[in-house]
Amino acid sequence: MFYLYAIGVLTLAWSCHAEPFNTFDGPGHPACNNVAKVYNATSVEQMQSIVRDAAKSDTPVRASGKGHMWYDTMCSDDPTTIIIRTEDVNKISDLNLPEGASEGSVMIEAGVTFLQLAEYLHENGASVGYTLVNWNITLAGSIAMGAHRSSLREDSMVAAGALELHIIDGTGNITVVKRDNNNDDWLAASTSLGLLGVIARIKFKVYPDFKVYAQQKILTEDEVLNGDIYEMIQPYATANFWWWPFLKKFHHRYYDKIDINNSTQEGFQSTFSVTKTEADLALGILNPGKYLATSNQLAETTFFALWSAPNFHEKTTDKAILTWPVYGWNYDVLIGGLYPGYGTEWDFGLRGLTLELAFPVTQANAVLKRVRKAFDDSAAAGKPMTSTYRSGINIKFGKAYFDLLGQVTTNTSDGADWSQGAIMFDFPSFQPTIGDKLRYNEPFYHNLAQALITEFPCRPHWTKNTREVFTLAKDKIDATHLARFKKAREKFDPNGIFKSIVGQILGLYD
Repeated sequence: MFYLYAIGVLTLAWSCHAEPFNTFDGPGHPACNNVAKVYNATSVEQMQSIVRDAAKSDTPVRASGKGHMWYDTMCSDDPTTIIIRTEDVNKISDLNLPEGASEGSVMIEAGVTFLQLAEYLHENGASVGYTLVNWNITLAGSIAMGAHRSSLREDSMVAAGALELHIIDGTGNITVVKRDNNNDDWLAASTSLGLLGVIARIKFKVYPDFKVYAQQKILTEDEVLNGDIYEMIQPYATANFWWWPFLKKFHHRYYDKIDINNSTQEGFQSTFSVTKTEADLALGILNPGKYLATSNQLAETTFFALWSAPNFHEKTTDKAILTWPVYGWNYDVLIGGLYPGYGTEWDFGLRGLTLELAFPVTQANAVLKRVRKAFDDSAAAGKPMTSTYRSGINIKFGKAYFDLLGQVTTNTSDGADWSQGAIMFDFPSFQPTIGDKLRYNEPFYHNLAQALITEFPCRPHWTKNTREVFTLAKDKIDATHLARFKKAREKFDPNGIFKSIVGQILGLYD
């Protein structure tokens, strides 16, 4: 037994690196600017051992699954920081869904991704319902950073599916936190930013597997900006908009459950699949857009046309599905993954920057009209702006869910009504690969962020914003919630080894 343990320790040591720790976008896109070591852990026990050793030397620790970050905000700037990479700690066990039961549970480890869990559950006639996001993200990371699906009707926070969180605390021991909305340990752990410790295991809620449909309609900008946005989204299990500001149009995508015998079609969605040829063509349009507004307008027009057709293949044949609606098993239709033989956008040099802010859905029309004004003002100044992302500007929604640091929490001191849920303005844009790599009219993005944060009650997404945005938005976070979170953090991590830039900006350390 000692021999096997020693081999494990040596494996960890050999896998260490002294270099930036990158986001999913790869080299040149750091989530942490400088770390001392990266440990590729293979078990919960190894993760505990790493944390215990770090605690003895007061070494900062961060855990990461698939690196689904956009900016250098995951760690502190302490160069002694170590990373525990969790993706190889990925066991699934204890599935409990008796025949005829409406729900059950499963135990998963830190590195389990949505795709891995979905395939396992589907083989066993189960699913996680609507508490899911992208295929290449771990559930533990999603819960820690407050990730969510787009829905006003169903619980869409990934944390809403968690029944227990088993957290490696600042001493290396495991603390089990069970769902309890009257317990600040749970309310902090539900969106912990990774500051309580490493989520080692999750007991997660499951349901009998089911099928859904996907439908998409094109709306004019006037129909959305002057319409009842809540009533366009709330009736569906999950729904969102994609905004095309140059064309002044929206795609309205929505999904809901169907009878399992309704259709034999097995649609499989892919949002990120591209070939090398497609990526090269896109770069040929997008890079000139660093200098020319007309290139960006061509890009938006092209992407709008492509996104109007279903981004689905028939899973059994891998043939493109050409018409709406699309039918299939819930995970395949809601999320999907990569088409066989395709790569991702970032595999071929298509990378983006983004800004994501949440606002009360009761102010949705006012927020979108303010963004429209920013576009109009820029055009009037001779700098017309567009969407330069494959699917436009993503307008998402979240059902109210109470915890301390989540985007859709309620009962906050800002006086705003968050009880009906939130609208998330997610503004991704292409980052040029030429010149200084700044976007066309770069100041527009920064000025828009400042205007939205200043003029509205809002909350930042914890993985999709820059340090600048977090600094601007920190006073929008309820001070009482921050104080309660800080108290829970000190209980889990009294010596403060789990550090991040976001935690520092929010004042969660002394």
